[in-house]
Amino acid sequence: MNILEARARFQELQEKDGPVDPRELDAVWATLATVRPEDILGDWKGGEFQTGHPLNGELEKAGWYGKTFTSVHDVKPLMCRDATGRLYSNRELGKGEASLWTVEFRGESTATMVYDGQPVLDHFKQVDETTLMGIMHAKGVPEEGPFYYFFLERAPGTAGEGAHAGEDA
Repeated sequence: MNILEARARFQELQEKDGPVDPRELDAVWATLATVRPEDILGDWKGGEFQTGHPLNGELEKAGWYGKTFTSVHDVKPLMCRDATGRLYSNRELGKGEASLWTVEFRGESTATMVYDGQPVLDHFKQVDETTLMGIMHAKGVPEEGPFYYFFLERAPGTAGEGAHAGEDA
C-alpha cells in the first residue's frame, strides 16, 4: 500500500458505520509517516475507530473533545466538554496530564504522548497535514494488542497554537 492508498483507506475506515478490523488499521499505520512532537503542537479534535476495544464509547460518555498539545511538556490529553459545552482538561479521568516524547513503537520512532499518572502511551503518525492516527498502548497489553485506535483532526484556527484549558475550541 502506498501513502495515497493508505490515506484513502484511512478515510474509508474513519467514515465506516460499524466495526473496523484492527488489522486494516495496522496496514494503514504501517504506511503512514512518523511525526516529531514539535510538529503536532496545537489543538486537536478526536474520534475513535470501532474495533471492539473495551474503551470504545467510554470517552464519548465523558464528553471527550480531543487533545491539546500546548508544548512538549504541557499536554492535555483529555479535553472534554462540560454540561454547558465549555472545554476543560479532565485531569481526574486522565490521572493528571501528559507530555510528548519520541518513542519507538513497532520499529519506528514517532511522537508519543506519555501520561503523567498512568502507564499509557499514545503513539501518533501523520495521515496528512491536518490528521493524525493514534494507537493507545498500555502497560500489560501484549505486543499484538488489543490496542485502542483513534484519530485527531487539527481544530480549525489552531495551526500549531494550543488553546488553554477552559477556552472554547
